Amino acid sequence: MALIKKPTTGMKDILPAEMRIRDYVTQLVKDTYQTFGFTPIETPAVEHIENLLSKQGGENEKLIFKILKRGEKLVLDPNTQEDDLVDSGLRYDLTLPLSRFYAAHAAELPSPFKALQIGPVWRADRPQKGRFRQFVQCDIDILGDPSNLAEIELITATTTLLGKLDFKDFTIRINDRRILRAMAESSGFEEKDLDTVFIILDKMDKIGVEGVKEELVSAGFDSGCTDKYIGLFEGDINGVSYLNELSDRLAGFLEEECIAGLAGIMESVEKVKNADFNIIFDPTLVRGMSYYTGTIFEITMNEFGSSVAGGGRYDEMIGKFTGNKVCACGFSIGFERIITILLDRDFTPPKAKEKYAFLIEKGASADFTASVIKEASNLRAKGSCVLVSMMNKNKKFQKEQLEKEGFTSDNIREFYHSEFRK
Repeated sequence: MALIKKPTTGMKDILPAEMRIRDYVTQLVKDTYQTFGFTPIETPAVEHIENLLSKQGGENEKLIFKILKRGEKLVLDPNTQEDDLVDSGLRYDLTLPLSRFYAAHAAELPSPFKALQIGPVWRADRPQKGRFRQFVQCDIDILGDPSNLAEIELITATTTLLGKLDFKDFTIRINDRRILRAMAESSGFEEKDLDTVFIILDKMDKIGVEGVKEELVSAGFDSGCTDKYIGLFEGDINGVSYLNELSDRLAGFLEEECIAGLAGIMESVEKVKNADFNIIFDPTLVRGMSYYTGTIFEITMNEFGSSVAGGGRYDEMIGKFTGNKVCACGFSIGFERIITILLDRDFTPPKAKEKYAFLIEKGASADFTASVIKEASNLRAKGSCVLVSMMNKNKKFQKEQLEKEGFTSDNIREFYHSEFRK
């Protein structure tokens, strides 16, 4: 069997130039979020299959990379089904593992707990630009805070980070799952039909109001319900004024505090923001995860065709582990999409440390080599990055490659056992 050089479909090798950008962004994420009081944690890449298939991950549960049982537990016979062979899987996001983590360790953690988690996740999705089967997620979550301060902090921290990466004029779209339900129920749709209605509504940005109307009718829904529902999305629907208008239009189907809470989040974020962005109410925002219970939000950018960050409140997920309700809210940036945009911009991370390359002539004595390494150690002690390597036969090409890796020609030094010259 011939070996294959290319990585598995939907996964990729990362070259040094991109890795420098990824490392820079990762460190900036950690530094920025920790100034907001978020604490780094880590959870395993592998989760129990029962957790992954708990009907909380929406469509992502169809994209799980499942892991076979091992050793004696892996018993094959003609009657064996797939579920009999699987006991775990690779995580498809960081929210479910965080919920399990908190359920197991809540007694050891402060309340509320502000968690920061960065790590790879896996989905057997169709690969495309900015979308892979293995990719990094970067989440911040606040657990144990029922107030809208959690949403304000999450949005402020995330937008501060994006501002530091020189993203400007982006848009935060915000909605509430309770408003989604109230709009549908007040129009006459039944509880059992809401998921289908929301799936169709989620296409609004692609097919428009008329397209949504046609699909609802094609799905067999009553034309009276459909017309009433579509009427809620006509006119200027993206401002606080329309949000306040919904308070009257949805009377009897929605608590007034929901409208007031969402308006309060938007107003507070506007007052404290320190980046260039707009925040708008968007009643068409759905978010695919079935675990969201309240506020939901996404960030979109003109230079990328889809959202680059998203999140919301999921007050019931942790309770499925503990039996007790724990309020929770989180925001995840699309790390890979951010990196894709930065690569398209030819982004270069700021120089953090002086970089030197020491090239030692082959055949140098042990004492001479040790003296070069000693000089490198002295520079490292002062905070510099020093690469020590043997000099290649094709020295010119070697130096060209080093310059591509960020070493300036002045800082590439050649050491000969008979003499020293730069």
